Amino acid sequence: NRNINFGWLIRSFHANGASMFFIMIYIHISRGIYMNSFNFKMTWIIGVILLLLTMMTAFVGYVLPWGQMSFWGATVITNLLSAIPYLGNSIVIWIWGGFSISNATLT
Repeated sequence: NRNINFGWLIRSFHANGASMFFIMIYIHISRGIYMNSFNFKMTWIIGVILLLLTMMTAFVGYVLPWGQMSFWGATVITNLLSAIPYLGNSIVIWIWGGFSISNATLT
């Protein structure tokens, strides 16, 4: 886009590559469940931690452009954490950097 030769192609590869990455992760998890790999506790725990880190990275990538969709995506996704008993609201306020989503959320 933005006056770069084949910018639309690079942007398309980037967006579709991110989606394919998550599809491959879900296929990998499904294979692990099918093969009973969850019996290897430490391997499974590390895999879940890596999945959560990947999801957090995807969230940051979604919010980074800071458009209207990013704002509401950040609002909805961070408010999901408020469902955690006792700590949820404190976690949301900590992530937001205040009592609402603002520029402090990005820094």
